[in-house]
Amino acid sequence: MLRVGLLGAGRIGAVHAITIAAHATSKLVAVSDFLPENAEKLAAKYGCVARSNEEIIADPNIDAVLIATPTDTHSDLMEAATRAGKAVLCEKPVDLSLTRARACAAATAGNGQPIMIGFNRRFDPSFASLKAAADAGEIGKAELLSITSFDPAPPPVSYVKTSGGLFRDMMIHDFDMANFIMGTPPVTVSAVGTSIVDPEIGLAGDVDTAVVTLTYADGRLCVIKNSRRAAYGYDQRLELLGSEGLLQAQNMLENLVVKSTAAGVTGAKPTYFFLQRYMAAYAAEWDAFVSAVQGKTAMPITLADGIAALAMAEAATQSMKTGGPVRLDSV
Repeated sequence: MLRVGLLGAGRIGAVHAITIAAHATSKLVAVSDFLPENAEKLAAKYGCVARSNEEIIADPNIDAVLIATPTDTHSDLMEAATRAGKAVLCEKPVDLSLTRARACAAATAGNGQPIMIGFNRRFDPSFASLKAAADAGEIGKAELLSITSFDPAPPPVSYVKTSGGLFRDMMIHDFDMANFIMGTPPVTVSAVGTSIVDPEIGLAGDVDTAVVTLTYADGRLCVIKNSRRAAYGYDQRLELLGSEGLLQAQNMLENLVVKSTAAGVTGAKPTYFFLQRYMAAYAAEWDAFVSAVQGKTAMPITLADGIAALAMAEAATQSMKTGGPVRLDSV
């Protein structure tokens, strides 16, 4: 039984508590949070104890930690946890700073403990099936990947100010998905963005709508579209065009009922947000982490993968500022 400490009891921490507690070979034994009352509430729900980050990391009876704290704490906590002999699953992104993330990789390399970064979308059944079909050559050579990721509504501006921006906070998932599907990082990153949804986001120094184009050494292309607002729900789609066909992963809908009448054909909206859309992916992600820690499988997403996605976010940020493409190997 893998004994787990959860660092962070906010919205994403609560999601991870569900998967840890539900797994057959892991047990949630302690929870921490910057606000002690949050930790106490979540701990009471799962019959464990509320403790500080330091106490959880120092406890020799805890085997692994899941880091769901603010991004600017991730590197410090990964370093401390691996020094203490604990396996780590850390939420994305690795850090707000690419330089700090690379320093974290260097600092943790000799600690002998596995680290997995929480890019849960790789474990979505539809996205994973698309990847498997592409790898099996079912549409020939992949040529053009399109990734659509629209949130139903923008986050509070107070969150935007500390999030690291759309490229590090939101599109980071799509950068990792591009690497997952294409199998290699791009050569150049080109980005344009605007604050058309909420001008206050622009005043905070961020964008809420963006398009990024990735180019690859062999001529392949990827286009990523992000928006903080989609009035109809959480829009999460992949489309991969190949030399011999097309693969598409469509939205998960609230239901599969389709009404056809003389007035037209209508169906349900996409599920409203990530809690509904990706719960199966979060469960599969945790299962993959436990399996890797137990030595049954290789770690599916590494710290290096997290740094690769963060480098793409940095390149996109630079591209938007300069108005031209940025070579990934220059960041």
